[in-house]
Amino acid sequence: MSEVVYRSEVRIERVKGPVRKAYLPAESEPVIFGVHGAVAEHYKVPPDVAEPRATTLDYIVAAAAG
Repeated sequence: MSEVVYRSEVRIERVKGPVRKAYLPAESEPVIFGVHGAVAEHYKVPPDVAEPRATTLDYIVAAAAG
């Protein structure tokens, strides 16, 4: 087996409800994740809980598409 060449050091912090802060390498500010639209409806997150934010799934799709 070959040796590990990179291990991502990420820290996730829950803010409120579905809202989370992700502290990522090479980013000076945390990335904010949440829910919006159909995802918020699916998880029954009322609009007054949190403003719409991109989901982790949105970021995965963007990364894979890039």
